[in-house]
Amino acid sequence: MEVIRDFEAKTGSQICEGYGLSETSPVVTTNPYGGKTKVGSIGLPVSDTDIKIVDLVDGTKELPVGEAGELLIKGPQVTNGYYQMPEETANTLKDGWLYTGDIGKMDEEGYFYIVDRKKDMVIAGGYNIYPREIDEVLFEHPKILEACAVGIPDPYRGETIKAFVVLRPGETLTGEEVIKYCAEKLAKYKVPKTVEFMTSLPKSGVGKILRKELRAMEMAKGKK
Repeated sequence: MEVIRDFEAKTGSQICEGYGLSETSPVVTTNPYGGKTKVGSIGLPVSDTDIKIVDLVDGTKELPVGEAGELLIKGPQVTNGYYQMPEETANTLKDGWLYTGDIGKMDEEGYFYIVDRKKDMVIAGGYNIYPREIDEVLFEHPKILEACAVGIPDPYRGETIKAFVVLRPGETLTGEEVIKYCAEKLAKYKVPKTVEFMTSLPKSGVGKILRKELRAMEMAKGKK
């Protein structure tokens, strides 16, 4: 969200966030151009598209406004299935609904928000932690250029949070300072326990930070 605010302030342009998947050809939602947009929201469903939020345990109970759960989609743009992958198709498409694997929520005006990927959710000491929320806080720090939080194994809590941070050129910051900064903005159980500074973060071809690669890198350290 910090990137969006900076871009709009510098250019005077309106950014309209949207959402889609390869399985949805690809558009599902968008903020209305020229209409009401909400920073951090993926907007409203496009024509003939239904969305609902269901519980993360069974995926059957529809959740009320404001509560986070898995985002399900039904519409003419949803795929019929994966080529020659019947088991994967059955796990993803149920009763005409596409189970996206994304955790989302809806506000009182029908605008949807992506909280995080279901597979990225961290369970620490019985609490559900969404790394993206921690990312957003880290990106607001004036000395931090890029950051990514991941869940790593913890003998006591099951999992805990580690933050990977890239500083802006010429800036200095300690791990203790990053942790203290997060403690001022996040609940105690969400605060990173460790911080690693890097010169760059792994990214996809379109510039998306690859959280899974950072997690794999950390897991490989533990096996040595």
